[in-house]
Amino acid sequence: MSEFTATDHLLMARALRLAERGAYTTRPNPMVGCVIAHGDEVVGEGYHQRAGEAHAEVLALQAAGERARGATAYVTLEPCAHTGRTGPCADALVAAGVARVVAAMRDPFPQVDGAGFDTLEAAGIRVTHGLMEAQARELNRGYLSRLVRGRPWVRVKLATSLDGRSALANGESKWISGEASRHDVQHWRARAGAIITGAGTVLADDPSLTVRLGDDTPFEPPLRVVLDAGLATITRGRVREGDAPTLYIHAPDTKLSRGISAQLATVAVKGGRFDLHEVLALLAGRGINEVQVEAGATLAAAFLEAGLVDELLLYIAPVLMGSQARPLFDGLNIEHMTDKLQLDIIETRRLGDDMRVLLQPRRDDAVVASGGR
Repeated sequence: MSEFTATDHLLMARALRLAERGAYTTRPNPMVGCVIAHGDEVVGEGYHQRAGEAHAEVLALQAAGERARGATAYVTLEPCAHTGRTGPCADALVAAGVARVVAAMRDPFPQVDGAGFDTLEAAGIRVTHGLMEAQARELNRGYLSRLVRGRPWVRVKLATSLDGRSALANGESKWISGEASRHDVQHWRARAGAIITGAGTVLADDPSLTVRLGDDTPFEPPLRVVLDAGLATITRGRVREGDAPTLYIHAPDTKLSRGISAQLATVAVKGGRFDLHEVLALLAGRGINEVQVEAGATLAAAFLEAGLVDELLLYIAPVLMGSQARPLFDGLNIEHMTDKLQLDIIETRRLGDDMRVLLQPRRDDAVVASGGR
């Protein structure tokens, strides 16, 4: 018999929906929601809205006031037990007199990782966790990836024709997908901590790589990252414009011109290619949880070949571009059917005339399922 009731499931689902409201603003922190209730009566709720501001538990306790005493707190992640930019949430729950805490999952952050539960239990609070854990892990897959694997969650976004082409032979690719798809991409960009592109894409397409939601939805502009070994694009392109920050990653031996004011970082280049593992480790060190790769066929294939793609966001337009057009991936050397890359279709959605397909490589990757432990 499950230790969780139908009411527990209902209120944890509510906490998860609250947590998701912070998808565009909480990074590098995880998304967290909290609901405080007596039975099925909700007396307070909240979600973490922005790094450095009050955590979900504190906001929910403030809403509940004295009614928090003797209540159950449903929280999507283990309450923190350390002082960072805010105080420990575990201590706040103890001080408020809650009787029970139900958490979706343990927090692998080294300064928490069980310490929050220990604080609560030491104060006599009944603690259970694991309710809707899979959903909680999926919600914070980028945060978990950074902590457990030391690299962000990687999503590669591509637009393609029905015959698997991403651009004409001359490089022209605007616009394969329709307006609805282009608007949809903005929401995926908004949840990414960084958007990666290559120098070739900057030169050919001159993208701005900014977020344009078209409403008042708050978001933190993602870091724009240009992989440019020789800094050929350092003084050109819309990727330098606007409020979003831009980081240029170049080869260690590149000679820098005077007067360059851009953010710069070096990563090793092997065989004419950046070490993409090192690129991602560098971004993880900057607190990046998720990256979205918006690049040409060669760089997209390089991420895939390196086994670094966690999600493939594919917009399929009902058009044909012919055999002379450029392929979706360029450089994947697969000679035998036994070596083919198998992907699982996670979701499909119609967007105007296009179809959006979200896929994940089929491999033994325990980050979302079990936190890699």
